[in-house]
Amino acid sequence: MSLDTPAPGSREDRPSPEPPLTTETEQQAAAEQEAATGSRWSALRPLVLRLHFYAGLLIAPLLLVAAVSGLLYALSFQAEKIVYRQELTVPDGDRSRAVLPLADQVAAAREARPDATVTAVWPSSEPGATTRVLMAAPDVEEGKSLAVFVNPHTGEIRGELPSYGSSGALPLRTWLDELHRDLHLGDLGRHYSELAASWLWVVALGGLALWIGRRRTARRALFVPDRKAKGRRRTLSLHGAVGLWAAVGLVLLSATGLTWSRYAGENIGAVQDQLGGATPAVSASLDGASGGGEHAGHGGGAGGTHQGADVGIDRALAAARTAGIDGPLAVTLPTEANGYVIKETDTTFPVRLDSVAVNPTDGRVMDELHFADYPLLAKLTRFGIDAHMGVFLGLANQLALAALALALVLVIVWGYRMWWQRRPTKGRALGGRAVPRGTWRRISPALLFALAALTVLIGWFVPLLGISLTAFLVVDLALGAAARSKRA
Repeated sequence: MSLDTPAPGSREDRPSPEPPLTTETEQQAAAEQEAATGSRWSALRPLVLRLHFYAGLLIAPLLLVAAVSGLLYALSFQAEKIVYRQELTVPDGDRSRAVLPLADQVAAAREARPDATVTAVWPSSEPGATTRVLMAAPDVEEGKSLAVFVNPHTGEIRGELPSYGSSGALPLRTWLDELHRDLHLGDLGRHYSELAASWLWVVALGGLALWIGRRRTARRALFVPDRKAKGRRRTLSLHGAVGLWAAVGLVLLSATGLTWSRYAGENIGAVQDQLGGATPAVSASLDGASGGGEHAGHGGGAGGTHQGADVGIDRALAAARTAGIDGPLAVTLPTEANGYVIKETDTTFPVRLDSVAVNPTDGRVMDELHFADYPLLAKLTRFGIDAHMGVFLGLANQLALAALALALVLVIVWGYRMWWQRRPTKGRALGGRAVPRGTWRRISPALLFALAALTVLIGWFVPLLGISLTAFLVVDLALGAAARSKRA
């Protein structure tokens, strides 16, 4: 006998116990639980289907406008490089020449537009790119800046265009952005985009639940449209499969779009602040450190509204680079109360978004803010908004946005086509059975109460969703009362 062999009858020699067989009671309990789950979904499905139908029929036109304008916006980043090539790039022959001091480039812009005030500068960030000097000008509408494009090698003015937002959108992208945001109708038009964003996640998740909950013989049919299907079944297969692949992206677009909406955005911002997720900002306050004199816009100074001694934009930029600020930059010029603010603007992941404040009197770095020190919620918010704007991952981000927008357009078109294919004709009655009213009565009181409470909470937090949902219910009740009256 080997020393490693357990002795007969010892504990090690005993066979390991067999797993206990599932008892009949356990099998019955599992079956009852499965039946209860199926029963709950059977009760909920008609309600979800009716909500999906109403939202798809009445909100889909707004979603279609948002999708088409969003598709054009996603493509506008690359279009800008072609349309505004003159302003954005320098002649090939100048690229080998030395770069002028930034103060000289700012002076060239001020000479070209003496009626405007320099507010910020975006130094040339790559070979062949122009420097962008942003100015407040009387002929530029409020909320936008005049961008003067300067050849950093010669000081030549390559052109000037209105610029909008932190991404520096030029007229083409700005026009499409405003079309997507408010249809060029101002505050009134913002209701359209907020209503679309409020319902997008509801429609996407409702459709996802309906599609996954369908009975099918092959799992492949869940992900891939059925090519053998005909008529309305084929349209449904396309609608469901494409909607499944796009659902997560559409929900994220809805959530990020709501963050800067008018009403829901205020609620989201309040919650974010209460959770300690507000976006921090570098402190550039001078606290009376600036001296006397009048150097605003003269010599190597900022050319802005700062009154007092100024080390100049080149020394301020050198101080920022010494502190580790590098890559594409935006330099905000000092004012009477604040010093230079120099920020990294590279939003392509991994992002470089650190910033410093520099005292214009002595070139000393007064404060530093690193993106790594942002609260987690502030980081996630920044990533989400940048992804929605198409600047988080560059071209890949823009192509993904375009694909999502195109998928939403197709899903909406197929949804309306199903509605059209289901209509009664001379040779055919109503295609399929409509979901009857009063399906909510099949839901258990406890689940119905939970759904009602959740709906009220969401409706309060996302006001336009709550108002429009209430309107749907009122219309449905009115149609039901009219139908009962007609039958009577």
